Amino acid sequence: MCTLTHFAQPFAPLQVSGSPTIRQAELHSRSPEIPRFQVILAGNSFFHIKEISTGHVRGFRVDHNEACALARALEATH
Repeated sequence: MCTLTHFAQPFAPLQVSGSPTIRQAELHSRSPEIPRFQVILAGNSFFHIKEISTGHVRGFRVDHNEACALARALEATH
């Protein structure tokens, strides 16, 4: 199962009825770093692992879960 680390987006303030707004800084202090790698569908059951900062493809896999695992491994080594 993929943890969606490659789909991470900045958080917007949340408003829950009856409670104060959660500030942006509070959410960012609890959120992980912005991911450096992204899993991209590149064909029929074929996925590229792209480095976001350069746009270069750093790997590829046929299985989405394996592509996510490779993206996490690349995150851990860089």
